[in-house]
Amino acid sequence: MPPPTRPAGRNKRTENRFWRGRKRKFPAVFNNRNGGFSVKESDNYFAHPSACVDEGAEIGEGTKIWHFCHISAGCSVGSGCTIGQNVFVAPGVKIGDNCKIQNNVSVYEGVELGDYVFCGPSMVFTNVQRPRCRYPQRGAQFYAKTPVGDGASIGANATIVCGHRIGRNSFIAAGSVVTKDVPDHAIMMGCPARRSGWACECGEKLNEELVCPKCGRKYVQGENGLKEVQK
Repeated sequence: MPPPTRPAGRNKRTENRFWRGRKRKFPAVFNNRNGGFSVKESDNYFAHPSACVDEGAEIGEGTKIWHFCHISAGCSVGSGCTIGQNVFVAPGVKIGDNCKIQNNVSVYEGVELGDYVFCGPSMVFTNVQRPRCRYPQRGAQFYAKTPVGDGASIGANATIVCGHRIGRNSFIAAGSVVTKDVPDHAIMMGCPARRSGWACECGEKLNEELVCPKCGRKYVQGENGLKEVQK
């Protein structure tokens, strides 16, 4: 039986009627060994035709990969993620579920993102602490680890110097340069970044009593920053 053809009109109502009861398939573009591109059907995620998804990359269900991205073999991207335009994900990188990586971000080997991590436009990760062109440092043994905790938000044009932990639900202000570990729920600003307050899981700044004025969550000091008081 030949595959169904789309209706001639571009009317949204007729388009929806056409797809009702049928399973949509999104094209995923894979890099082949000859240096060209081949299109492969994927039921699980969407990749723009200009994106390059290497064979061997693991992509979770519902993830969307937009224009001019390169997703390398050996990396893992969770479900429900949004990978914005011109994003590079290196081999060995692990990205959790429901992350949003905005335009022009490179996620290098050694970086590991938890769930619900936000990476703002053009923010920068690094993975070598003392780079020298004359003395190349290639391979996992040279790459410093940079774990980013669940729910963390990193603002536009911020720089994360490698080898530091970014705490859960922390906020890195736009343009900041992080040169040390970031506690859970910390708000970091400046160059070098210093703590200027504490953030709730919902994103609101906590008051002096460590209570969120928006959602009412309460926090106390913990081993790695703040922790929520369980009701």
